[in-house]
Parts: sequence; C-alpha cells; structure tokens
Amino acid sequence: MQGVIKSYDPGTADGVVLSDTDRSEYDLAGDALAGSVFRMLRQGQRVIFDLNASGQATRLRLGSEVDMGTPGFEEDPHTP
Repeated sequence: MQGVIKSYDPGTADGVVLSDTDRSEYDLAGDALAGSVFRMLRQGQRVIFDLNASGQATRLRLGSEVDMGTPGFEEDPHTP
C-alpha cells in the first residue's frame, strides 16, 4: 500500500499512516521502521507499507509521487 505519514512521535515511535487508496488510517507497528532506511518520519512523508496480522502498518519503505490508484489523482498530460 502507499500512503502518507499523518503523525509521528519520535520519542515513542507512535504514528499513523493514511492510505492513498481509501484514506484509511493505520497505526504504525512497533517494528515499522525495522530494517528500513528511515530513522525518523515527518508528517506528509510518502511511504509504501504493508499491514501485519493486527492491521498495523509495517515494513515502511520509500514512497513515490507516482500515482498508484489514488482517487482524484490528476494525471499530468506532459508525462509520458
């Protein structure tokens, strides 16, 4: 899934990611940053993530500005 960080507290590592596709909110799992390039997150940062068995966001990776089925995304006619 792809989304954006809605909130993140570096002191507790608690945070919420907002899914691009349906605007659902997912709490970050305790291991969400384990093995990732991230050491910290900022509000609005784009990420790709998976959901664990508890429905929490985990395995955060770098997101992109490319549309991945985002509702309301307007395609740039100049982009090949």
